[in-house]
Amino acid sequence: MRNHVCRLLCAQRDVLSPEAVGGVTFALNELAAAIADGANSGRIRIKTEELEFAANRWLKPYPHAGWRENVEILLVAMSVAMSIRTFMVQPFKIPTGSMQPTLYGVTSVPDFSRIDYGQADQAKLQAQLREQRLLGRDLPIPTGWARCWQWFAGNTYLQVVAQNDGELQAIDPPKRFLIFNLKQTLWIGGVAHTLWFPPDYGETTLAARAGLQVRSESGLGQYFHRGDDAVKMCVRAGDHLFVDRLTYNFRPPRRGEIIVFATAGTQVDKQDEFYIKRLTVLPGERVQIGDDRHLIINGRRLDATTPHFEKVYGFDPAQPPAKSRYSGHVNRATARKYGLFPGLAPLFPDGDYVYINAGDNYLVMGDNTCDSSDSRTWGPVPTENVTGKACFVYWPLTDRFGWGDK
Repeated sequence: MRNHVCRLLCAQRDVLSPEAVGGVTFALNELAAAIADGANSGRIRIKTEELEFAANRWLKPYPHAGWRENVEILLVAMSVAMSIRTFMVQPFKIPTGSMQPTLYGVTSVPDFSRIDYGQADQAKLQAQLREQRLLGRDLPIPTGWARCWQWFAGNTYLQVVAQNDGELQAIDPPKRFLIFNLKQTLWIGGVAHTLWFPPDYGETTLAARAGLQVRSESGLGQYFHRGDDAVKMCVRAGDHLFVDRLTYNFRPPRRGEIIVFATAGTQVDKQDEFYIKRLTVLPGERVQIGDDRHLIINGRRLDATTPHFEKVYGFDPAQPPAKSRYSGHVNRATARKYGLFPGLAPLFPDGDYVYINAGDNYLVMGDNTCDSSDSRTWGPVPTENVTGKACFVYWPLTDRFGWGDK
């Protein structure tokens, strides 16, 4: 009671008369003295009633007091949450697979979005397609508690069985409410097939609305018989983590830390987004990407003993670089040597080329060096674009749960 009246008095002091302020203050002091003296409960109750009488007499009543109090509490809670998000920690969802296997983007089984359909080796292409189709056909779909445990691990199973004979005519984009996907509709032979609460399909090689079509290879015009699986796949949620926004207020980022930065003002095609990469080169440094897949900075070669690069450079040099596996960093010549995407790393043509990181900029690179668009392609990131560093993976509940700053 005393604290409540104190708050109201502080809020109204500038509009109350001196007599009103004095009357309420006197009653407050009387109750405080009774409590401090350890008076019996009867005296404290009397002083509380006197304070209530003084408050009702002198303080101005608020209309709709219950609503006001609830709104006040809500605004305070929102202010605290926004302050924490702005100045301390911020939730972040991994947008792509460029940091795998350190931090995962959305993946799936099967996953046709990772196949390079433009490669010259058609035998290799057909082998990859055949492998993904077999994965989809033989995918076991759990039920009951097993399905529930899989959800906690970030795995969502999708199965659409054709209800009639016909072609796949359309795949509608997911219908959303706020940040949630409510449903997605597939049209087979004129009949709607609904997926309830479809997952986030992540970023794909086509528009985001085509995520299901690209990942499952559900091509428009494909013919299905009744009972066929039009879609059968498992979508694995990407890592959701907290970004530490506090540390860099007291010190600059260090080499090897995983940082989150804004793409605005960079040469990245997608502006006004946030990316996550490993910081590799500091302002003013000279860097090479050796043919042995190691960075050479100011003449010093980084290796597995360099802090934060233990896993990045812990690969077997006898093994070729591969996607979603620690393979160091590749330059353009190395990418061509192993038959990777020929346009990879255009700013680092070979192991002898020296790139000078001029200005107040950082170079960042993804751990998934064979499938990462990073500073090897679009150059430096201004230091002011850095918003924080990877801190803690809170979803899904797998072995990646925990500190995500390695």
